[in-house]
Amino acid sequence: MPPSTRRVPPAAAAPPPAGRGALRRLGEWCARHALVVVVLWIVALAGVQAANRAVGGSYSDDFSLPGTQAQQGRDVLQAHEPGAAGTSSPVVLHDARPLTGFQPQIAQAVTALQQLPHVVSAQSPLPPAGQSAPPGGPLAPDGLTGYITVRFDTTPALLGHDYLGGVDAAVAPLRQAGVQVEYGGPLGELARPAADDRSSEVIGFAVAVVVLLVGFGSAIAAGLPLLTALIAAVVGLGALGLVAALSTFATVAPTLATMIGIGVGIDYALFLLTRHRQNLMDGVDPVASAGQAVATSGRAVLVSGCTVIIALSGLSVSGISFIAKLGAAAAVTVVSAVLGALTLLPALMGLIGRRMDRFAVRRPIAEAGDGGEAGGSGEAGGSGEGGGSGGGGGSWHRYARRVEANPWRYLVAGVVTLGVLSIPLFSIQLGHIGDGADPTSFTDRRAYDLVAQAFGPGANAPLTVVVDQSAVAPGSRAGVQGAVQQALTGLPGAASTTPLQTSPDGAVLFATVVPAGAPQDRATTDLVDRLSGTVLPDAVAGSGARTYVTGNTAAQVDFLDLVSSRLVPIIAVVVALAFLIILAVFRGLLVAVKAAVLNLLSIAASYGVVVAVFQWGWGGPALGVAGKVPIESYVPMMMFAIVFGLSMDYEIFLLSRVHESWLRTGRSQDSVAHALEITARVITCAALIMVSVFAAFIVSDNVVIKMMGLGLAVSVLVDATVVRLLLVPAVMTLLGPAAWWTPRLLDRVLPRIDTEGAGERP
Repeated sequence: MPPSTRRVPPAAAAPPPAGRGALRRLGEWCARHALVVVVLWIVALAGVQAANRAVGGSYSDDFSLPGTQAQQGRDVLQAHEPGAAGTSSPVVLHDARPLTGFQPQIAQAVTALQQLPHVVSAQSPLPPAGQSAPPGGPLAPDGLTGYITVRFDTTPALLGHDYLGGVDAAVAPLRQAGVQVEYGGPLGELARPAADDRSSEVIGFAVAVVVLLVGFGSAIAAGLPLLTALIAAVVGLGALGLVAALSTFATVAPTLATMIGIGVGIDYALFLLTRHRQNLMDGVDPVASAGQAVATSGRAVLVSGCTVIIALSGLSVSGISFIAKLGAAAAVTVVSAVLGALTLLPALMGLIGRRMDRFAVRRPIAEAGDGGEAGGSGEAGGSGEGGGSGGGGGSWHRYARRVEANPWRYLVAGVVTLGVLSIPLFSIQLGHIGDGADPTSFTDRRAYDLVAQAFGPGANAPLTVVVDQSAVAPGSRAGVQGAVQQALTGLPGAASTTPLQTSPDGAVLFATVVPAGAPQDRATTDLVDRLSGTVLPDAVAGSGARTYVTGNTAAQVDFLDLVSSRLVPIIAVVVALAFLIILAVFRGLLVAVKAAVLNLLSIAASYGVVVAVFQWGWGGPALGVAGKVPIESYVPMMMFAIVFGLSMDYEIFLLSRVHESWLRTGRSQDSVAHALEITARVITCAALIMVSVFAAFIVSDNVVIKMMGLGLAVSVLVDATVVRLLLVPAVMTLLGPAAWWTPRLLDRVLPRIDTEGAGERP
């Protein structure tokens, strides 16, 4: 009999794993010493929160990348002309009267700004007395709008919100005189109100309560996953705050960690509670039931959590600390979610005992689902005594039989659905979402609008051109300056260019180029690439001079280019790791290939929806997004790692039951129907909860958070419906016994990972 069709003997399928019984003993100990475990979690919760308030760090965005041309140009300016270097931010002034009438207040504000810590220079928008404002300068032609250019020796976001007090005090005379003062650029980002995710969390939890009440029919059973996930997420966020005191994390890091932590926390608790509740219906003692749930479903939770963490760790392949730290931030709450599911939840199970369904809103339903026997299904929480076909005859079982009868029909329907959703992906435009997409309640958005109306949209994206001619002979420097100035004259895509200035030592030339388009426009990115790639190098060719394009916009373009170049390697690494995990867990080569391919299709579909909504503008305004925006450069990378990791939750949960039944019976089609009947209700509930948690963050004021929330919500919805309920049953039916075949040599090399808890079931 060929290996692909040979029935696998249960005894040979998975040898006893090392340390068998440890998870069972952990679950039983936590259930038996419930008060101790609960008190320890409460102490941990209070401790990390108190420590976080005392010494916790802050969050800020820093897109600077050592070694890039934008950073090198900044370093050259810093060495030769510090007043023109540093991170610049405009303090925008506007009034119905000409700003020249406020010269004393502007001079006082400029002087006060220059005296602030970390300020390298502050330039007044007004020309010297007796002179007219030069065209293209910081004073608008009508004289009603202008901006003070403030340069910092560091990124303002790293200075903390307390720093704004000094800035506010410096411009107070202008505000007292009635002048509108707004902060733009990095200073405006620092002035944004602190992210408040409470409304998103309330919405997500409210939907989760409804879903769990409908799914479980019991207030206690519905409340346990929510309580466990909430406590674990808060502990994880507190730990993240302590880590942020040692290293800088992005402003979206805590929100992202909250989304992931609550989502997986509810999922993991739900998987364990489902098994435990079935055990109680079968008459198992609550303490023993908690231990068995941790020993069986807890293994799947442990493997799923490790898979998510490994996928997030794959972001470090990018070599970009900003991206790697976002993955690390999400991993912190995933760890706390796993710990909460394996310790806190069993303690709560033991504390409640058999009172799980005391406050029932309808008749409890057994784990086997909507048509199986309550409290006595053939599965019996995984024991499967006499089971194997899942012959409860419920609607999910009948559905699985329909898929088995027409697998190609369901396979084609699922692939076509994902293909249609993926179409917008082929026109994806990565970029940086500028201040113009923020709510008008933000000062940086108001500053952006004032500058765009008075000077043109490109004034919000100034580029600094730097020419290092220290290696050029003094007699030849005039020729270099003339060639560069000629190259910048009439530059396509530029609205204006200032004359070249020379550093005091004559070694560096610098000028400001104002693009014709907005910061997030593709034309602006093309202008940066053209300046750094051809225009400036061609102008100084053969002279020995080196050229750079720097500034905030140039740094963002460098970040975009680097992220784009690292996206494919990250995808390859994460897919390879997930493939190896599925292969090691289920010992099926084709199962692992199927998992990788279907997850890629699922992620492509979610990318397509994000592109259609934000880049194409299909519904963006309804979500509070002003106009069409590009896809934030690091969002696809983050989405891929997170979605690929999360999709393994449902993959492992469903396939572990298929594999469990296959090892017991050797009947592949019966195993698929049996597993789908048992898991479909739980997967549906878990997916609805996670979708609601992610979708609730669409109400955030941060456009990147909106983008992540929508993308993750769509991906989970697609994965739990089209993939798990259409494609997986169809593909598994078509593969048959061949799905579990593994070459002998590979089988000997792979580690043994037991997710079903073989031998731990009664």
